[in-house]
Amino acid sequence: MRKSRAKKRERSPDPRYADPMVTRFVNNLMLSGKKSTAFRVFYAAMDRISEQTGEDPHAIWKKALANAMPEVEVRSRRIGGSTFQIPTEIRQDRKIAIGIKWLITYARSRNGKSTAEKLAAELIAASKKEGASIKKREDVHRMAEANKAFSHFRV
Repeated sequence: MRKSRAKKRERSPDPRYADPMVTRFVNNLMLSGKKSTAFRVFYAAMDRISEQTGEDPHAIWKKALANAMPEVEVRSRRIGGSTFQIPTEIRQDRKIAIGIKWLITYARSRNGKSTAEKLAAELIAASKKEGASIKKREDVHRMAEANKAFSHFRV
């Protein structure tokens, strides 16, 4: 085991938007260590968003990420031989991680030709509070609401 908690390292900002959060998103988008390919896909998706909507793609991406982030989640906990789904608040860092993961996962499962096309479609849908990633967030919130009776078991 570690003696102390690992330090969080600063992410370098991306070249186009100078936003470290974009770098974090691209790191999650990356497959097999191909970061330059992931950046190419992300920027192609951003260009596609600006073509389709005529708005700032960075703002749409931020809005989509904010809409996809869950506020609460359910965690399993065994109490007296029974397993309860206990709703818990989520730390900010984990909210972002979950939102990014859902956006990328549901973008990949969409119909479309290229990954950039699919990612652009999912981001546009999420910014309008539509799409599979938003549906997943709503399902998680609904599950937490249904299990609110067990919230007194929270650790």
